[in-house]
Amino acid sequence: MIVVAIIGIIAAVAYPSYQEYVRNAKRADAETALMELAHFMERYYTANGRYVDGDGDEPDLPFSQAPRDGGTKTYDIALVEASTSATAYVLQAVPTGSMANDKCGTLTLANTGAKGQKTGMTLAECWKR
Repeated sequence: MIVVAIIGIIAAVAYPSYQEYVRNAKRADAETALMELAHFMERYYTANGRYVDGDGDEPDLPFSQAPRDGGTKTYDIALVEASTSATAYVLQAVPTGSMANDKCGTLTLANTGAKGQKTGMTLAECWKR
C-alpha cells in the first residue's frame, strides 16, 4: 500500500513536468518554423527587391503549419502582414489542437527579427531560441 502511495506521489509530480516539456517542444517547433519562413521571405526579398510581388500580392509560403513534417498540427502559420511599401512583414503561428490554450498564445516574428507573443507572458518565457 505504501508503494502505491509513493508511486502516486511521484506520478503526480512527474506528469505535469512532462506535459510542460511536451508543450515547450511543440512551441520550439513553431519557433523554428517561423525562423525558416523568415529565411524564405529574406530570400524572396533578395530575388525580388520587395516582400510582395509586382501586383502587391504576398508570396505563397512553402508550408503553413507546425510541425512542418506533416505530424499532428499544433500551430497554423501565416504571413499576416506585408507592408504596403513591401519592405516589411510579420509572420505568425497561432496555436491549435493540443496547443490551443498554450500560455504563450500566438507567436509572431517580424522582418526586423522582433519576436512577440499575444499573452501576458514574457518573451524569455515563450521564445527559448
